[in-house]
Amino acid sequence: MKILNKISQILSVVFAAASLVLFFLPFANVMTNGIVASPVGTQLAFGGTVAVGESTVNLAMSAHILFVFIIAVIGLIMSIFAFKKKGLRYSSSVFALISAVYMWVIALSKDSRFVDTRPLEKVTSITHTSFVLYLVIALTLFAVFAIAYLFIDDYIEAKASKDKKTILQRVVLFLRDNKSEVKKIVWPGFHDVVKNTVTVLVMCLIIGLLIWGIDLGLGKLLDFILK
Repeated sequence: MKILNKISQILSVVFAAASLVLFFLPFANVMTNGIVASPVGTQLAFGGTVAVGESTVNLAMSAHILFVFIIAVIGLIMSIFAFKKKGLRYSSSVFALISAVYMWVIALSKDSRFVDTRPLEKVTSITHTSFVLYLVIALTLFAVFAIAYLFIDDYIEAKASKDKKTILQRVVLFLRDNKSEVKKIVWPGFHDVVKNTVTVLVMCLIIGLLIWGIDLGLGKLLDFILK
């Protein structure tokens, strides 16, 4: 189990690093003025110059791809430092899952939705390259192994300590406690609901009239003083 735990941790770092490498490869093929431009992921994320034939064009920044890049970087950092501080395994799993889900959204959406082509002229078509799919796979595997490491390592710790429960056991216990608390709730009858609702509405009306009266009085007083 410990070997499987280490393998999951190492693979999560490997796929996180691989996903960042893929950001430096072409993400889209943009047909502009009859010429195909192929900006890489970092150019789309941060904005930058892309070759269009013999000239270059400054691309606008894509906030969506930039978000995935930043989250993936943070996830990688968290995964690396988790070798020393195990508490960071929760953060790395969360960041890995967010980056994977968001990249799935980008990959499954219309190709032109997340590529900002405003600086380019006469854009006729935009298509994602296969590297977008590879990035989705890498981030998904990053999330899978990060979460696997979290649960396996948590299971090992719980096994070594008699008092500690695993994440799943704590979740089940939490749900059971909430279920028992919900059963203790005494729901009011229809008559009580109507009575309490009318009381609240009347009090709101009274307080509203009171505030309106004070505001009107202070306004009149201020007009009198200024005159």
